[in-house]
Order: sequence, then C-alpha cells, then structure tokens
Amino acid sequence: MPELAYLNGEIMPLDQARVPVEDRGYQFGDAAYEFVAAVNGRLFAVEAHLDRLERTLLALAFPPLDRNRIREAIFTLHQRAGIARAGIYIQISRGVAPRSHAFPEKTVPQVLMTVRPVPPTPPEHLTRGIAAITLADQRWGRCDIKTVQLLANVMSKQRALDSGAYDAIFIGPDGTVREGTSSNLFIRSGQRLHTHPLTTEILPGITRAVLLDICRREGIEVLERRFDRQEMLAADEVVLTGTVTEVLPVTRIDGHVIGVGRPGPMAARLRAWLEALAADPDGP
Repeated sequence: MPELAYLNGEIMPLDQARVPVEDRGYQFGDAAYEFVAAVNGRLFAVEAHLDRLERTLLALAFPPLDRNRIREAIFTLHQRAGIARAGIYIQISRGVAPRSHAFPEKTVPQVLMTVRPVPPTPPEHLTRGIAAITLADQRWGRCDIKTVQLLANVMSKQRALDSGAYDAIFIGPDGTVREGTSSNLFIRSGQRLHTHPLTTEILPGITRAVLLDICRREGIEVLERRFDRQEMLAADEVVLTGTVTEVLPVTRIDGHVIGVGRPGPMAARLRAWLEALAADPDGP
C-alpha cells in the first residue's frame, strides 16, 4: 500500500514529487485544492468534489481544465495505491512563472495529487466527544472558495491544540458562529438542527450537503440560519462535519459543557447514516 503522488500526468513515490520554486501555489498560495476520501476501498462523492473544484477554479480565473482527466487521475492514483481508507489530496496551482503579483499571460496549471492512509477516528472522540475553543474569524473574506491560503486556519488549529482542545470554532465580527478550522458545524436544539447558511463566510462542505440531503429524507428539520455563541453553548448537541471529520460530537466549548456532557443521539444517527451511505455501492 504505497503512498503515491501524481504530478502533471506522472505517478511516482510520494517522496520523489517536486514542484519548481516559482510555482505560484508556493509563492502566492495561488492554488485550489480538494480532498476526497475513500472508505472501504470506495471513493466517496467524487463528482461533488469535482463540482466544487470547478467552481473554485472559475472563481480564481484559472484556465479551464479537463474534468475527465482529473477524475481519471484520482481513480488511477487510488487504484495504484491500493489503500482502503485513503485520502486523495488534489492541488491545482496557476502554474510556474517569474514572481509577480499579476497573473502571467500564459501559464500551464500544475496538477498535483497525493494518496495516503487516513487514520480512523479515535474511539474516545466518539464515546466522549471533543473539546473546542472559539476564536475571532481572521480568514480572508471568500471562505467559500477552497484555496490553499490556510494560514489563519493553521494558526487557529494550533492555538486550540496548545490550549488542550481539539479544534477552534470561528466567530464572525457580528457574533455569528461560522465553522471549525476544517469542518462545518451543526447544533441541535430540541428536534431541530441548525447550521450557518451558505454564504462567502463558510465553505460549502460536501459532507454538510450530504447530511442535509439525508436529514430531508429522514424527516429531520434543518434550519440554515445564523446563530451566536450563546445559542451554541445552550444547544443540546454540537457536531463538526467534514470529509475526514465525518461527524464528530463536541461536548465542551471554552470550558462550557454542551448538553449533558457526552455525545448525543443525533451525532450517532448522523454518523451511522453517513457510514451507511459511504458503504452503499450506489451512493454518491
């Protein structure tokens, strides 16, 4: 089960992959990315990830790329690696050019992918839940565009770890709860779920969208609306959702106990539904 890289059409051992110093992704963060997970050997929601990648490239004014080529590379890389629980990281930069803020007239986008094992969620995270802190959101204003400009996320995640928590939850200038450093966020109050609406302030998560579809099918009411920190702290349950996160219960925020202080029934239901869908050969 080797860890492999795909670079501009060539597959190689991961430790042999190199990009030029003047790649604009390295110099400016001028690059888009996606992360596709495989569960039990099956890649999940590939088309939804490709849809989001295309939206990001369009928003960044990248030249069009062949979607079929990207899809084929994802499946080929995954098949060659043979890793059942894998993560496929896809990064597309604007290309290589002498350093200048303005776009070069002609560049060829660089396509880089890697495949590595994804560690399973620690059992205690599911049985006891995780702790989080809240931080002011200092990311750039287009969080809906999935770029590699993640320094604010990185610093916030590290601050959470340094404080003994697992993750940080971003709070907007208006006091609105947004999302985690690499995940979307839902709260349960009574029988209803609530999550931030799709705006430029959050990432349109693939797992978020899948769970919304599942909830509609299962008759769970979800309100896409803004709510503040106090409403989150008073919620019966708080969960983080994402491609790697899947469904992760949050049982303590800023030292405040959420609900009864242990993972609630909705987190377990959402995770079970998501796992069943991922295992379904006819799933997304």
